[in-house]
Amino acid sequence: MRTVLISGAAGFVGSHVVRETARHGVALTLLSHRRPLPPAASGPRVVRADLTDPDALRGVCEGIDVLLHCASYIGSDPGTNEAVNARGTRNLVAEARRSGVSRIVYVSTASVYGRGVFRAAGAGRLDRNPGSPTSASRAAAEDAVLEAGGIVLRPHLVHGAGDQWVVPGLVRLLRALPARVEGWRARLSVVSVRALARLVTGSGLAPAADLTSGTYHATDPVPVTAETLLRAVADCASLPWPRRDLSRSGARALLAADPQASHALDMMHTDHWFDGAPLWRDLRLAPGPGFRSEFAESARWYRQALRAA
Repeated sequence: MRTVLISGAAGFVGSHVVRETARHGVALTLLSHRRPLPPAASGPRVVRADLTDPDALRGVCEGIDVLLHCASYIGSDPGTNEAVNARGTRNLVAEARRSGVSRIVYVSTASVYGRGVFRAAGAGRLDRNPGSPTSASRAAAEDAVLEAGGIVLRPHLVHGAGDQWVVPGLVRLLRALPARVEGWRARLSVVSVRALARLVTGSGLAPAADLTSGTYHATDPVPVTAETLLRAVADCASLPWPRRDLSRSGARALLAADPQASHALDMMHTDHWFDGAPLWRDLRLAPGPGFRSEFAESARWYRQALRAA
C-alpha cells in the first residue's frame, strides 16, 4: 500500500484531493496548520504543522511515498506570500527529500505567466512572468519542486464547492458593470475542483513512465467563453443578464475606482486558454462532462454561499 501525504488538506483544493485520494486505497497522512479537516478525513493520520517552521516539519514525511502539496497562501501581503508559498514549500520539499519521498506534486497556478493573451498554450512553450506577490511566490515554490524532480500542475480558473475567489470575484464584476463587454467572446480555461482533484491524485499515483513532463496545465481541455461562464454565475447570483454592450475602454472607465473588478474585467476580456490535454492523456483519464454540467453540480452550494455573504 502506498502512503500519501496531502498538505493544505483543509483548504479548497486540498479537501477535495483528500476525498479523491481516499478512494484509491492508499494510507493517508493529512497536513494542516489550523483549519478543521473535511468530514471525509476522519480516518487518516493528521499532522498539525506550520510550513514556515522547518522544525515543525521534521519527520512529517517519514514513511511517505507521495507528497501532494496543495497548501498555499492567497493574499496581498508580500511577507506572508514569501514565508508560506516560497520558503514554506522549500522547507516541505527539503523534508520530503530527506525522507526519501519518491514523488512530489505541487498545485500551482497559471497566474505565474502574468497578464497576456494565451491561446491553446502549452506549458512547455510559455515563460513565467508573475505580476503579483502571490504568483511570484508560487513561481518560487515551483522552482523548489522542479529542482527536486517533482511535478507542477497549473490550473487557471477553479470552480466548485468551497470556492472563495473565482465566482465571488465575477459576481462583483457583474454587479459593478451592468453591461456586456464586446460580447464577452474571450475563451477561458476552467476546471471543476473535483476534476482538479482527480488530476492531482492521478499525478501522484501514475507510473513514472507515463508522465512526459514536469509541468502541466491542469484544466479542462475545452475552453469556455466568458459569456458562458458569466451567464452561469449571473444565474447563481440571481442577477439579470445585461442587454447592452460596452467597449473595453468604456468598461474600464466605469470600473476605475474598483481594482478588483478591473482585474476580473481584464481576465474576462482576453483569451486565457491553456492546453490541458497532455495531462489527461498522460494520466489516461477522461475529462468530465463539460463546464455546464460540472458547474451545475455546485450551483446550489454557490447560491447558499452567495446568500450568506
